[in-house]
Amino acid sequence: MTSLSFKTLASASALAAFALTATAQTQPSTSPAPMAMSSAQMQKGGGSDEMKKSMMSGMDGMQKMQMSGDTDKDFAMLMKMHHQQALEMAKPEIAHGKSPELRAMARKIIKDQTKEIAQLDAWMKKNP
Repeated sequence: MTSLSFKTLASASALAAFALTATAQTQPSTSPAPMAMSSAQMQKGGGSDEMKKSMMSGMDGMQKMQMSGDTDKDFAMLMKMHHQQALEMAKPEIAHGKSPELRAMARKIIKDQTKEIAQLDAWMKKNP
């Protein structure tokens, strides 16, 4: 993490989590998920199915996380989950993607997000 403070990032994370929750709660239960794909689309896309499953699992985990009431701790946990999800989505891009630009971006995401996960883990260890 560079020049942004944890407080600024926590506010941004909380806003993003709120937006995800609000969006999920306003979706009509009879409509398909906004990113629904047919099994043919998933098979045709190679890693698309892997990314979709990873995204859905990560969103589910973040939504189910019990908030502690400590903004810093909640931010660290949510960001760790968010970054882990980015890693899981980047792996199939590297394995199946055709765009050299996006594959390079996925490799950079893995490098950067892994470092940030380690920073978040170190902070959480010092602040139980």
